[in-house]
Amino acid sequence: MRMAPARRRAEHANPIDFAPFAPPMRTALPLSPAPALARSTPPRGLGFAALVLAALSWASLYFVSKPVLGEVRPAAFTLLRYSVAALVFALLLAPRGAAPWRQLRRHAPRLALMGLLGYGFFGLMLISGLALSNPAHGATLVATVPISTQLLRWALDGQRPSPAQLGCSLLALAGVALLAGLLGPQTAAPAAGSAARMLLGDLMTLGGSLGWVLYTRGAGQLSAELDPLAYSGLTAIAMWPVLALGMLGAAVLGWIELPSAAQLRAQGPALLYVGVVPSVMAVLCYLFGVRLLGPLTGGAFLNLIPVSALGLGTLLGQPPSARELLGCAIVVSALLLQGRLQRPGARP
Repeated sequence: MRMAPARRRAEHANPIDFAPFAPPMRTALPLSPAPALARSTPPRGLGFAALVLAALSWASLYFVSKPVLGEVRPAAFTLLRYSVAALVFALLLAPRGAAPWRQLRRHAPRLALMGLLGYGFFGLMLISGLALSNPAHGATLVATVPISTQLLRWALDGQRPSPAQLGCSLLALAGVALLAGLLGPQTAAPAAGSAARMLLGDLMTLGGSLGWVLYTRGAGQLSAELDPLAYSGLTAIAMWPVLALGMLGAAVLGWIELPSAAQLRAQGPALLYVGVVPSVMAVLCYLFGVRLLGPLTGGAFLNLIPVSALGLGTLLGQPPSARELLGCAIVVSALLLQGRLQRPGARP
């Protein structure tokens, strides 16, 4: 078939194949085999618009979620968020008939485990970290997931990165340390305990991102049977009963606090937004953009997330400090260099 060489070229591209809230892309998405269908492909401008919308949606997650955490604790927030997302994914998979549910029965334990890592653990750590830190920090830390993936593949699979790629990793870690306040001068004396709380929140976000790295790694084992939408949806659906039972059991034991009916009514619109827009719609926009423009371009657009978070924070009256701006710039620069090194023909 004509599309086989293109598929091989895409596999050698080794793109950044995931996003902070989207499942990993297969290195090559199915191409239209017929020239007549290729002519009907939507314009590339729609692909750019979709990727920008995905980045803005993921950045908005932090700012929409932060006020809600004053009323709804992180554990309950995570359960409510993915209850909405699992329902929306089930509706999106419904037109496919019985095929997704057969795949769910066949791979239920693995899908549930991957969902708990990528949605449950990562989602809980992300929101818990956000409750202690600020949105710009969370968005920048999650953007380092491609580099965390590279280092984990080295540790688990023996895929040693090149010296240049290791240099990008160290540069990104330096930016993270600067952003979190471990390096560089403080612009103002922090209130008692606030610096420690922010550092703890940043460490929780960074540690939770390893759950997403394992989630994307596990997706490769099922890529022959599940496309991105099926993997996204079925992992969310498979893990939901386990997450719900665990959270409800913890609430019965008094370990976590569930929101009251009044709190749910007050925060319902924000929770609905988080469950639909960043958790589902942004995923679909990202898949659409990558289908039109390719995974390398899609990976580059992930760098808009921390930039968008800083911009949104400024618009909302939360301007970043010079240290935070520099840390974010270093992280984004490291990610851009990392993406450039992954292009075909790039010299390590």
